[in-house]
Amino acid sequence: MLLRLAPIILAILYGLLMWKFSTWRLRKEMDARSELLEDPALHPTLDRLAQALDLPKIDLHLYKIDPVNGLAAPDGRIYVTRGLYDRVKSGFFTYDELASVVAHELGHVALGHARRRLIDFSGQNALRTVLMIALGRLLPFGIGAWVANMATSLLAARLSRRDEFEADSYASALLIKSGIGTQGQKTLFQKLDQMSTGMGRPPAWLQSHPSSAERIKAIESNERAWGLGQKV
Repeated sequence: MLLRLAPIILAILYGLLMWKFSTWRLRKEMDARSELLEDPALHPTLDRLAQALDLPKIDLHLYKIDPVNGLAAPDGRIYVTRGLYDRVKSGFFTYDELASVVAHELGHVALGHARRRLIDFSGQNALRTVLMIALGRLLPFGIGAWVANMATSLLAARLSRRDEFEADSYASALLIKSGIGTQGQKTLFQKLDQMSTGMGRPPAWLQSHPSSAERIKAIESNERAWGLGQKV
């Protein structure tokens, strides 16, 4: 019995080791290419978020890469990329929209998504192994392995979208509590859509993030459930 389970156990251990290695490599990369973001114009926004969370302050780090993004490191540090921050300084994004990115990443930290993704990643490796063994006996020419990889990719994308919706909901609640509101959260998604117009996208079921329209709809649904109703 133990011998039969050996491939699954090895897949789980492999997933754990790969996750640990990837997070170590990411942390090393971010430490080398980031710094504490010191912007007096940003302090009032961060102070409002910190006050809503009963924290003395929120440190925001600048990750010096060009893509527009925000990130939450496994150790809880919050980053925005240079590509995003430069667009704030140019006036394309507002500070309220930047606050929505920070609130979203704080949601990932508060909801334990890094730890959940570690568990999910290990489970997906185990599932992939089981499917490859089972389907490999039924489907020839490597088709079983392809189906196994596709199935686990679909599952990974679905779980990632779940996390994004949860972080969005947390961010909305935090932004409302801080007095900033969700207007910037919704206009941010609209602007991100403008930036990605014309770019090829994978099918919805393979995307790691929900569409902007879906995210705005979920935010407004939450607002109605909370007795609010502001729209863009």
